Amino acid sequence: MASLSLKNICKVYDGKFTAVDNFNLEIEDKEFIVFVGPSGCGKSTTLRMIAGLEEITSGELYIDGKLVNSIAPKDRDIAMVFQNYALYPHMTVYENMAFALKLRKVGKGEIDKKVRETAEILGITEYLQRKPKALSGGQRQRVAIGRAIVREPKVFLMDEPLSNLDAKLRNQMRAEIIKLRQRIDTTFIYVTHDQTEAMTLGDRIVIMKDGVINQIGTPQEVFNHPANLFVAGFIGSPQMNFFDAKLETTAQGRFAVRVGDTVFAVTDEQQRVLKENEAEPMDIVLGVRPEHMSICRSDTAAPHMDAIVDICEMMGSSMHLHVKSGEKDVVLVLQTMDLPAEKRAGFAYGEPISITFEPELMHLFSANTEKNLI
Repeated sequence: MASLSLKNICKVYDGKFTAVDNFNLEIEDKEFIVFVGPSGCGKSTTLRMIAGLEEITSGELYIDGKLVNSIAPKDRDIAMVFQNYALYPHMTVYENMAFALKLRKVGKGEIDKKVRETAEILGITEYLQRKPKALSGGQRQRVAIGRAIVREPKVFLMDEPLSNLDAKLRNQMRAEIIKLRQRIDTTFIYVTHDQTEAMTLGDRIVIMKDGVINQIGTPQEVFNHPANLFVAGFIGSPQMNFFDAKLETTAQGRFAVRVGDTVFAVTDEQQRVLKENEAEPMDIVLGVRPEHMSICRSDTAAPHMDAIVDICEMMGSSMHLHVKSGEKDVVLVLQTMDLPAEKRAGFAYGEPISITFEPELMHLFSANTEKNLI
């Protein structure tokens, strides 16, 4: 087990392209950290610098308080699980798992004990004498994870380990990793582009874009309080709805949000934060998650927007309703049983409806800086 400290880590290729810029992060012992972001954001490069597979251009990397920038990968006591499994095809599962221990000159009895204990944890005991080509993708990934576990490293690094698996197997393996973490209780750093994996696995999530950290927080923090437009759009599925809007002040000196001809009042708490942050009337982007939008009567006195149904996706217990409000495409996630009986089978294309949301569930972003104003 180990703590890690990344201080001002940068990676520049050929003196021109900056892949990772000023990366700062403190990782506690036994913490499960997830790096998440779109392809090319620098998350795998950062992981490879921690492993020692990429040279750090500038900055300092500490493991358990020891500077390791110039220490070889084999001496960092780190195990890495790759996306493509990286198993030796000519060796059996047993031999693959035992290989690193043999290199360390561990005794045969100790190797056998560790391999069999690990195989039991991962449910691969019956495959120990098979070669990798005789295994499914999920079984191969279990072997790759087992090979890392038997070494009992200080830190586990996982680089998109589930991306080659189909959706059902990915969900199953995600649950296996959660159970594994509870059993071996060590420090994990996990890289993925899948925000569902990030939300379900991580104690904290590091959200990256273009080599820069955009936000660090617990899954609930980044979901409820995204730092900027990018994080708001990246975390959550379906993606958050965004509206061009204006932050205005009323005659009573309170803030309000105008979307087209509709004015939404802000809550007392939002009002307080906006005043504390010295907000002024400005162009903003209003964000509302699909789960937080609802249908209302067109004659309601509450603020609402008119919309036209475009697509209705039936998902069983819920419905994804795609509508057009003005020129904007908007998605609502509606619980089927909460709808009137005649609407549980879906809405018709072109059907006019009215949509609304509770003000405490809206997010306000500066149109200029894209930062969350609240």
